[in-house]
Amino acid sequence: MTAQGSHAASTTDVPRRNWAGNVRYAAKAFHRPTSVDELRRLVDGSSRIRAVGSGHSFNRLGDTDGDLVSLAGLPPVIEVDHERGQVTVSGALRYGDVARQLHTQGYALANLASLPHISVAGAVATATHGSGQTHGNLASAVAGLELVTADGDLLRVDRDTDAFAGMVVGLGALGLVTRVTVDVVPTFALRQYVRLDLDRTALDEALGSAYNVSVFTDFRTPRLREVWRKQLADQPPPPADWLGTTAADQPRHPVLGMPAENCTPQLGEPGPWHERLPHFKLGFTPSSGDELQSEYHVARTAAADALAALDDVADLIAPVLLVSELRTVAADELWLSPNYRRDSFVLHFTWVDDTAAVLPVVAAVEERLAPFAPRPHWGKVFVTDPAELSTRYPRYADFAALQTNLDPKGKFRTDALDRYFPR
Repeated sequence: MTAQGSHAASTTDVPRRNWAGNVRYAAKAFHRPTSVDELRRLVDGSSRIRAVGSGHSFNRLGDTDGDLVSLAGLPPVIEVDHERGQVTVSGALRYGDVARQLHTQGYALANLASLPHISVAGAVATATHGSGQTHGNLASAVAGLELVTADGDLLRVDRDTDAFAGMVVGLGALGLVTRVTVDVVPTFALRQYVRLDLDRTALDEALGSAYNVSVFTDFRTPRLREVWRKQLADQPPPPADWLGTTAADQPRHPVLGMPAENCTPQLGEPGPWHERLPHFKLGFTPSSGDELQSEYHVARTAAADALAALDDVADLIAPVLLVSELRTVAADELWLSPNYRRDSFVLHFTWVDDTAAVLPVVAAVEERLAPFAPRPHWGKVFVTDPAELSTRYPRYADFAALQTNLDPKGKFRTDALDRYFPR
């Protein structure tokens, strides 16, 4: 299926701030082209340009002092290749919108992030992920990309292309991604159960107990507050005494005090994959809205030790924390993926919206996690020294060379990229 048609849109339709509101974009001009040819001309004539998607980055990775362009005005495309088991979609489309269309045709994505509101191209470029010890991040399902390069050319690459593994998690540094091709699977159903009050000693077993599992904690007590288990619908529910926990008797929201109606159905009610894998419904405000986020990936085998390492700074974390989420992600071969050749345990922090209060705590968290060589999520708040960060990615120098090759004049560079990948 191909969905065609678009309307001319003014530049007022381009966001001036990121989703959280903590970054005001510094662009000198904002654009919303309605065709790929228009986009190509725009890129060719610009000295500095970046694309903005759903704006769900919490740092200035996507900011620019040049032209900021939204690709949401390009014709929306969702094309299923039944023989290859793949779908090609417009990069600006949200995962939630793609998922609903796929489901009607009998297909699914193997996994989704907790928010269905994020754009496909933006999520892929930063290796955004869901959870599940056998599931890779969203970028690991990518089979092909179409992007406008620095000279305005349209480049199509796939898994047979040299350096493809370096291009997928590209941080927007290699071009503006117009289409993404990803692997699909037959559609399936899930049930979501929330369990309460997990002992830390059972964390590893809990994380591996279902198709997709998230554990929530607040660092106010040693125990883990909630386990969200998204299990295949034909499997039996967890027993009443599962891992010493109790069953939630009403729907929950990860952030205490927020309305549970914002969240996908729980209490074991069966439903299609795209209405259970995300934590939040597409039509509702995700998470708390007024927040900052940080996230760190360490080796899966270090889960218990990494979590225990934060006990010494729990009294710093708790006052500025809304909730912390613990997940797993399978290893992949993508050069800048935090999961590069390492099955990962992921520590996510949703902070209060107070940068001055949060940054010292982020530094303390990174110091405690340093022995585990944490790789931060590229789109979230982190203070890792660039020299140190480069040691945590074996293909770091290769990506820097690829960036120079595809963008020799630095058209897609930003201050953040210059900091982490200096020329």
